[in-house]
Amino acid sequence: LHSGEAAGIAGAAAGAADASHADASHADASHHGSPVIAAPPLDPPPDPLTPADQAAALAAGTHGDAFALLGIHPHGAGVVLRAFLPGAEAVEAIAPDGATIARLAPGPAEGVFAAALDTAPTDWRLRARRGAKTWVEDDPHRFAPTLGPLDLHLIGEGTHQRLWTALGARVMTHQGTPGTAFAVWAPNARRVAVVGDFNGWDGRRHAMRRLGDSGVWEIFVPGLGAGARYKFELRGPEGGLLPLKADPMGLGAELRPATASVVRDLHGHDWRDADWLAGRAARGNAAAPVSIYEVHAASWRRVPGGFADWDRLVDDLIPYAADMGFTHLELMPVAEHPFDGSWGYQPVGLYAPTARHGDAAGFRRFVGACHAAGLGLILDWVPGHFPADDHGLARFDGTHLYEHADPREGFHPDWNTLIYNFGRREVANFLIANALYWLGEHHVDGLRVDAVASMLYRDYSRGPGEWVPNVHGGRENLEAVDFLRRANAAVAAAHPGALMIAEESTAWPGVTAPTEGGGLGFGYKWNMGWMNDTLAYMAEDPVHRRWHHNKMTFGLHYAFSERFVLALSHDEVVHGKGSLIGRMPGDRWQKFANLRAYYGFMWGHPGKKLIFMGAEFGQEAEWDFAGELDWGALSDPLHAGLRRLVGDLNRLYRAAPALHQRDARADGFQWIEGAAAEASVLAWLRHGEPGTPPVAVVVNFTPVPR
Repeated sequence: LHSGEAAGIAGAAAGAADASHADASHADASHHGSPVIAAPPLDPPPDPLTPADQAAALAAGTHGDAFALLGIHPHGAGVVLRAFLPGAEAVEAIAPDGATIARLAPGPAEGVFAAALDTAPTDWRLRARRGAKTWVEDDPHRFAPTLGPLDLHLIGEGTHQRLWTALGARVMTHQGTPGTAFAVWAPNARRVAVVGDFNGWDGRRHAMRRLGDSGVWEIFVPGLGAGARYKFELRGPEGGLLPLKADPMGLGAELRPATASVVRDLHGHDWRDADWLAGRAARGNAAAPVSIYEVHAASWRRVPGGFADWDRLVDDLIPYAADMGFTHLELMPVAEHPFDGSWGYQPVGLYAPTARHGDAAGFRRFVGACHAAGLGLILDWVPGHFPADDHGLARFDGTHLYEHADPREGFHPDWNTLIYNFGRREVANFLIANALYWLGEHHVDGLRVDAVASMLYRDYSRGPGEWVPNVHGGRENLEAVDFLRRANAAVAAAHPGALMIAEESTAWPGVTAPTEGGGLGFGYKWNMGWMNDTLAYMAEDPVHRRWHHNKMTFGLHYAFSERFVLALSHDEVVHGKGSLIGRMPGDRWQKFANLRAYYGFMWGHPGKKLIFMGAEFGQEAEWDFAGELDWGALSDPLHAGLRRLVGDLNRLYRAAPALHQRDARADGFQWIEGAAAEASVLAWLRHGEPGTPPVAVVVNFTPVPR
């Protein structure tokens, strides 16, 4: 089969199975990649080794336990060997050396063959013939399960922290044979099969076995390796076929608009960043300089033909960010997502680096290059919601498996997406393991958790009667709170020093407080209040700023209540908001002078720093995800000078301990003058640890010399 010959026969007989498989119809058995071929008259008649009704169910693709029928099973004083090879006219079992073990007689349904044997062979292959064509394929039904009791126990308990090593597609050698093991959690499915190019997308050929009451279905496909495309074919609880599903745990995916998962082998990468990982905690803690360059990889810089691959980004993006003095890169979501316009915030393949930039191996090279250049890498992570695409998690096994059934809990009105059921232990495990996967398997240095506020509140963006109170009658989502605490605790235990950053826009207490003290356990929180207040101030004409002075000082009343990141993110340059430089008042020269003053204020202010790509040189156009940054602007001295300033601020920030050592401590800040509203001047001291000199920060927010 895996030489492609058998699959080619099946595909040709089917009239060239749909290569995209995206619109495959599942109305009846005719959707299978292999046809139902009328068998020639049988002489002698079929023997009674296979019950007719079960053989018919195999041929129709409705048998819920093919492993109970196919392969070796006791029969009288001996055994029976059954096989299912649609399209074959004759089948024999052969030994590894090619010697015939037994000729299998045709069964009572097309494609079913069986033979009675005195003893069970320990190893066999199947040699099939159709007309003048012959082929040999291994029999997946001769292999024992690849998952053991411990894996199944942890999956059922919701505590399997390396879930990707149990579920999904895993390249391995099993019983001495190389191949790929497939496993998927679908507890309410009546039948599950893995389909792909390797079997002509015929769901009858590799029906999976259910492993007890774990809800897990599994099969080992011998001879199959990395690069193979696949999906899961499921029959729901009522027996009907569902749309073909991509693998929730898939480590790779096709480039959109194709939607199949792709087998990836994560073994064998040559990591050379042990020293970096050992020092990671010191580079991201509250006393360290943290200056983050937020990037949408697809639109930072385009290449002919579309997206830059990871190796091109290694050559271009990493040296640029390092030369600018940033300490970290933050990439907007790189998990696979079907729609470019979601910017990655509606992911389908949480475990698959998007095919837009290459494969998982390329992404790992990118991570290693970041570390070699002295850059930490943070990924935006989206555990709050997912799109309702047919090939994704929505009604995955014919039921609301990952999402809440009640739309008041399970549907997000802002984004037309579905909300994870955080209270279901297997779902929480799926998400927590995903965080650990990116940090462990790909050596990522941190995760910025998207839309935390939407997770914390049951009434988020909902009116009266549109939400379900918690067990105490309140609006807090207790299950989401527990999930976030568990996720942060798991990351802290498994990857000390990895950053967990909350995009949280409310006054929820203790976002960065330890979980053991009742906090959520994040390392940092985006300071959305500071961002809104200060941008509103900067938009005022300098002559009016005296009346809005408190917008620049208010953030210091709560600056030490959490560990904050001062974020000027992508959200501030989209949806008609324009660019940062476009918000500044005055003529063109004054706009740049205002933005320079604002950046000086920001880098001198307590809190870690984050700016979105293009802001470092004052891109004048609003960000366009389908284009690229306006690199030509750097020929203008004002743009080039602004970029030079940001680089200088980053280097000063890193070199002067007083600007970062006590970022989250009140004793690191001292007013010199905070009430000079009439002059629109702010002045303060930043203090480091004893023995380090203080830094004075003085900002004049008017064009009048002082």
